[in-house]
Amino acid sequence: MIHYSLVCAEAHEFDGWFRDSATFDAQAAGGHVSCPFCQSSQITKAPMAPHVARGGKKSRRKSEGGEGETREVALLDERHEQLRGMIRELRETVIAATEDVGERFPTEARKIQDGDAPDRPIRGRATFAEAKALLDDGIEILALPGSLTGEGS
Repeated sequence: MIHYSLVCAEAHEFDGWFRDSATFDAQAAGGHVSCPFCQSSQITKAPMAPHVARGGKKSRRKSEGGEGETREVALLDERHEQLRGMIRELRETVIAATEDVGERFPTEARKIQDGDAPDRPIRGRATFAEAKALLDDGIEILALPGSLTGEGS
């Protein structure tokens, strides 16, 4: 099995598992892969280092966070330097312009949408299910790219 980070035409990011790259290519070309947020079938692979699951072996990847734990990384060439800078700038701009509401993000976003809280830019954390529910309810959100240095993520 191979794991891909995917992105739709509306720039929603999500993950998918496929038997192999040819299976992904065939399913995507046939319109059988769709975005869980907007149901678009215009799907491409996002830049990433694919994770290939091998039968019979335990994954060495641990949960993200703490000292000694591993994270997925990629070695990028010079062509990606500009993209990396743009991602860093986007993250810094969003952080500077928003209020961090932490785990209350889904609740606070709904309050703002319903007029029960002041209209303001916020950021925080949401599970995949919470984010999908917000999008399904017409509340526009954006997944914030993680820190490229591991700090502040």
